[in-house]
Amino acid sequence: MCFGPFKRICHWGPLTALGIIKIVTSMTMHCNNMWWPRDTISGFLNTALFISLSGLTLYNFLSSMYHGPGHLPLEWTPSNEEDCQYLQKCGVCHGYKAPRSHHCRKCGRCILKMDHHCPWINNCVGWGNHAHFTFFLTFATLGCLQASIILGCSLYRSIHRVQYLYYGTGIEPIVNLGLYGMVLCVLALGFSIGVVVAVGMLLYFQLRAIIKNRTGIEDWILEKANFRRRNSQEKFVFPYNLGPWKNFCQVINLTCHPVGDGIYWPVVKGCDQYTLTREQLEQKNEKRLKTRMYSIIRPASGYWFPITQGVKVCISFPCTDEPRIKLDIGDRIMVTRWRKHWLFGEKVQTDLPLGEESGTPDKRVVST
Repeated sequence: MCFGPFKRICHWGPLTALGIIKIVTSMTMHCNNMWWPRDTISGFLNTALFISLSGLTLYNFLSSMYHGPGHLPLEWTPSNEEDCQYLQKCGVCHGYKAPRSHHCRKCGRCILKMDHHCPWINNCVGWGNHAHFTFFLTFATLGCLQASIILGCSLYRSIHRVQYLYYGTGIEPIVNLGLYGMVLCVLALGFSIGVVVAVGMLLYFQLRAIIKNRTGIEDWILEKANFRRRNSQEKFVFPYNLGPWKNFCQVINLTCHPVGDGIYWPVVKGCDQYTLTREQLEQKNEKRLKTRMYSIIRPASGYWFPITQGVKVCISFPCTDEPRIKLDIGDRIMVTRWRKHWLFGEKVQTDLPLGEESGTPDKRVVST
């Protein structure tokens, strides 16, 4: 069991990420010393560049993990109590959700300007660590791109080292890896190429979100807002899009220090602090009107792959990390969305005092 500062890092995500960084960095340095030695100016600059990218990747990785996204204070309420009508209430934090804040059930707190929960840093990405997280993605992609070139060239020279020994000019560097070295080189090369592709795509989406000043959650809210107005002339104006450069400067700066307090945000003309939260409340009301009550006639295990429900259900699982509900005959659920093999909803709690009923918002996916 981990305690103190090590608790955050004792998770499969950070440990896996650190392992990949370690393997790629150490194997690249080992190959680079043979492929492009540091006794030349170009070799020294090449090595210095890679060490810098690797160090900055590790620094921003740890910073995004330990700085955190910033939490909304418990039992938070706006300074003007009349504004509470424009905000949603969080039953876990016992306060109101500030604009752009959302509750993360994995962190157990309301996160300021929450973008998403990232398992690789075992923390949320939000107001406080968005810059560090973006720099981490940037330096990881650039560093692994350089590592892919070094490892690929080293692997080629190692495979053809006999040819260089007998038919070369004698000035070519000889890369001798051996069996285990070849295996580790291929492994590190696979990791580095995978990071360039996967992390590079994530970096693209993060930069697009920064330029538009929209988080992943707000993209979904805006999409639903425009869908609600599809048959009218009215168009929803996203209140935080101040223009590409101003949006960029709200997140990215040399110090990586977050701008503002994470609660109050500059908005475009014609909007106010609660333009987006009012839209969220209207969407919640529409969702509540579409909710249907179902009574369970066959039990469900709550497993991620409920084989008792049939093969089609198992291979058609929804792409979500929401937990699955364990249901017994007679239980009732409030269903908000339907799919062919799955229902999305909340289980109704009937064991509360005085006959009260309440949904459990952290349990939403049901196999049918």
